[in-house]
Amino acid sequence: MDNRKVALVTGSSRGLGKDMAIQLAKKGFDVIVTYQGNVEGADSTVAEIKAIGQHAIALQLDVAKSGTYDAFVSTITEKLGSEFGTDHLQALVNNAGIGIHAAFETTTEEQFDTMVNIHLKAAFFLTQKLLPILNDGGSIVNISSGLARFSFPNYAAYAIMKAGIESLSRYQALELGSRKIRVNTVAPGAIETDFGGGSTRDNKEVNQMLASRTALGRTGLPDDIGGVIAFLCSDDAKWINAQRIEVSGGFYI
Repeated sequence: MDNRKVALVTGSSRGLGKDMAIQLAKKGFDVIVTYQGNVEGADSTVAEIKAIGQHAIALQLDVAKSGTYDAFVSTITEKLGSEFGTDHLQALVNNAGIGIHAAFETTTEEQFDTMVNIHLKAAFFLTQKLLPILNDGGSIVNISSGLARFSFPNYAAYAIMKAGIESLSRYQALELGSRKIRVNTVAPGAIETDFGGGSTRDNKEVNQMLASRTALGRTGLPDDIGGVIAFLCSDDAKWINAQRIEVSGGFYI
């Protein structure tokens, strides 16, 4: 087995996850892309990575279904050897997620449980299942949200999961430190993607409102985020651990 660096990025068929995967490739990583249903987007991400000169494959994964994790890890283990010529991951980015825009008083238990399963339970138990094949000295990046620091109406269920992610990252950093595994959190601000119905990207009034509250005077773009992830997964960030890094252009400061 050689020393190739392989990163796994969940939810990387589009949006922020796609840019994370591409920026990791530019940093010298091979990448395992996961998608829930958007196989075309995942294939596009893979093609862009291969065009950079790194290897990539796409695997289907619904992070909300924890009962599938064992089979997924077995597949990852096999693909590491057959596709990448290694037996370990060097980096894990827990990115997969969706948003629910609902008032506190009308949020259903089903919506709440969906947020738990996708955002909190997945980052806890998928990471746990992957630990045997994560390199000592590797890196984990968990994706939070600026909404864990500042509050907007109708995001309670989503935002409190992200607050939980930030606490989880610190505990993971503490307990995995003996293996020299670093764990950090990245919290994006408002980004122009299709997240939450795409209002930041498509609604001019919303975009202007958010930009006016941002020190740098605009909303974020996907390529504002991926480079930070790639940096944290690389040896350039070898002494950064247990940190929350908000990437929001200076929102509500």
